[in-house]
Amino acid sequence: MELLKKFGLTDRYVAEAKEYEKWNLARVIAQYKGLYKIVTEKGEQLAQLSGTLRYQTIEIAMYPAVGDFIMVSNQAENETAIIQQILTRKSVFLRKAVGLKGQAQVVASNIDIVFICMSLNNNYNLNRLERYLSIAWDSKAKPVVVLTKSDLCNNLSEIIQEVEKISFYSDIITTSIEEDNQEKLKGYLKQGITAAFIGSSGVGKSTLINQLLGDSKLETKDIGKADKGKHTTTGRELFPTRFGGVVIDTPGMRELGVENADLSKTFEDIEELVKKCRFNDCTHKNEPGCAVQKAIAEELIDQRRLESYIKLKNEASYEGLNSKEIEKQKLERMFKEVGGMKNVRKFAKNKKDDSTSFNK
Repeated sequence: MELLKKFGLTDRYVAEAKEYEKWNLARVIAQYKGLYKIVTEKGEQLAQLSGTLRYQTIEIAMYPAVGDFIMVSNQAENETAIIQQILTRKSVFLRKAVGLKGQAQVVASNIDIVFICMSLNNNYNLNRLERYLSIAWDSKAKPVVVLTKSDLCNNLSEIIQEVEKISFYSDIITTSIEEDNQEKLKGYLKQGITAAFIGSSGVGKSTLINQLLGDSKLETKDIGKADKGKHTTTGRELFPTRFGGVVIDTPGMRELGVENADLSKTFEDIEELVKKCRFNDCTHKNEPGCAVQKAIAEELIDQRRLESYIKLKNEASYEGLNSKEIEKQKLERMFKEVGGMKNVRKFAKNKKDDSTSFNK
């Protein structure tokens, strides 16, 4: 089991694997079209779904994903292994399945820590950070904020204070272009830990991962001091680090939708205030007895944070709706202050009738 431990195996999965003694334990470390690259105690090889598992799988989220621990048969050298069972996932990153309404796709699973990378140049955006934090909390992984290219920032202490206010319970790390940053990250990595990196293209994720791996397994281009770098990762893959544990970098992590987000932790302050509003359906704009607006007036929270909360909450509510249903919901929100679309149509009809009567 030593090789699998190098790829993040823990006692939890050793115990669960004993329920399937006729098969062998493995982990998915890369995903291709119709095939998977796995690692077993014998080494790396390709694998595919068994006919039974394929037949029983009715949702895309039930297919194997990078990070899954699985049970396989047919481990003969130079032959394709057969995936027979996916072991219980302890965390998942989900995104909408393309072309399939109401279905989600697992981008990566069994992640313990997610490093949220944001460079301190034109990429720095508190709204985006709140979005990433919400997604990370929902996945059940621990978020760690990594502020990259700190040497390009003239007000670092102020920015750290800003980030501290919105990243409840999250650690904050600053990295720079000119230094080797592995000392700041290696404390989070040890045997049995799986970490993922998310963030916009060009913030330096692949460079940080390469420092942890000890070589240039992930290709990078022109991410120096320019405001925008070129991200060249083309697929999801999991790598063991020199410090123990494994890391994953994937383009799919950047495409995660806010439909799978936990706002209760990222916006814990606002959610507590919402409970104190006089009306249960308060829009937090100009209703009397609005605890959120009272907090803004007292400078306990700012207007930007409220707007970010409302935007993410609205986006999350669109999950599973078609374009017509989304548009209807948007209009209902827009006219909520006058009683919803039904009252707006009634008002418009009365106005039309009054106009017709006047012309007569």
